Amino acid sequence: MANFQDGKALVLDCFQALEDAHPAQAAQVLGRFTSTDYRFRGVHPFNELHGAEAVAERVWGPLLTSFTALQRRQDIFMAGLNQIDGFKSLWVTSMGKFMGLFDADWLGIPATGKIALLPYCEFHRVAGGKIAESAFFCDIISVMKQAGRQPLPEQTGAEIVNPGPRTGDGLLFGEQDEGESQKTLRLITRMCDALVADYLCSPDEVLARDWHEDMLWFGPSGIGATYTISRYQKQHQNPFRQGLNNIEFKGHVLEHAEGRYGGWWGWPNLTMNPGDGFMGLPASERPVEMRVVDMYRRCGDKLAENWVFIDLLHYLKLQGVDLLQRSRSIHNA
Repeated sequence: MANFQDGKALVLDCFQALEDAHPAQAAQVLGRFTSTDYRFRGVHPFNELHGAEAVAERVWGPLLTSFTALQRRQDIFMAGLNQIDGFKSLWVTSMGKFMGLFDADWLGIPATGKIALLPYCEFHRVAGGKIAESAFFCDIISVMKQAGRQPLPEQTGAEIVNPGPRTGDGLLFGEQDEGESQKTLRLITRMCDALVADYLCSPDEVLARDWHEDMLWFGPSGIGATYTISRYQKQHQNPFRQGLNNIEFKGHVLEHAEGRYGGWWGWPNLTMNPGDGFMGLPASERPVEMRVVDMYRRCGDKLAENWVFIDLLHYLKLQGVDLLQRSRSIHNA
C-alpha cells in the first residue's frame, strides 16, 4: 500500500504545481514530474503526444491561458494496480471538473468571460518515482454548450454537468481495504463481461444482477445522463445499440479499483459502423471507433453510479464531421 500512497502523493504534487503555474511554466512543471519517455494520450484534438514539452504546448499551456484562475475540483481520486498487465503497473486516477473564468478562446470555442466547467477524467501510470504515461479525457462538447454552441442534435439523455458521487466519499487520499478493492474489481469485470456477451444491450435481469434499480448513468455531453435501469435502457442503451452496427469490443488499456471505486479506459474500447440516426448522422459502412472511460461506485454488492467519457470529437471526425472546425468557422464568420 505504501507504493499506492507514494504514487498518489506524486500525482497530487504535480496537480498543485500545474494549478499554480503560469502557462509559460507548464513544460518546466511537467518536466519535473514526468519521465524522459513520457507518453500522453488524450481526446481529439490532443491525441497522442510524447514528452513534457509537447504536452505542455498542446494541452496545459492553452488550458491555463484560456481559463483564468483554473481550479481542479476532484470528485474521485484513487489508485490501483492494472488487471490488464497482471497487476504489474500502478495507475493513479482523478475525475472531476476544471473550473475557471473562460477569458480567452480555447480550441476555437469563443470565450464567455464567465465561469466554465470542463469535466475530465485522467489516468497516470507511475513508475520509478515519475509519471511515465497519462491518459486525459475531457468533455470539450460540454464547454461548447456552455459557450452557447449547439453542435449536435438533441440527445437522448439529460444535458447536465454531471455531479460527483452521491456519497461524497470518492477522494481516496488514504489507504483502502484491499478486500473492498478486490470486490469492486470483480464486480465491474463481471458486469463488463455480461455487457459484451449481450452485444452491449443487456436484458433487465442481467442488468439487475449487477446494478441497483436506481442506478445513475452519467454520460458525456452529446449523449447525456439517465437514471434507473429502465430509463438507462430507454435513453442510452437501446438508442446506442439500434443506432450502431457491427459493434466489437476491443478491450481496455487499464482496469483497476480501490475501495468502492473502480474503472477503465480503452484506446479504442469499441469499433463499429455508424447506424442510421445515432447522434443525427446517417448510416455508413465506414468503420469508426470509440475511446471510452468508465468510472464506477459500488454500493454493497451492486453498482450504483457510472461516469462515462467518450471521445466524441474523434468518433465524429472519423465520419468527416469536425465540430471544432465548425465552431471556428461560426466564430470567425
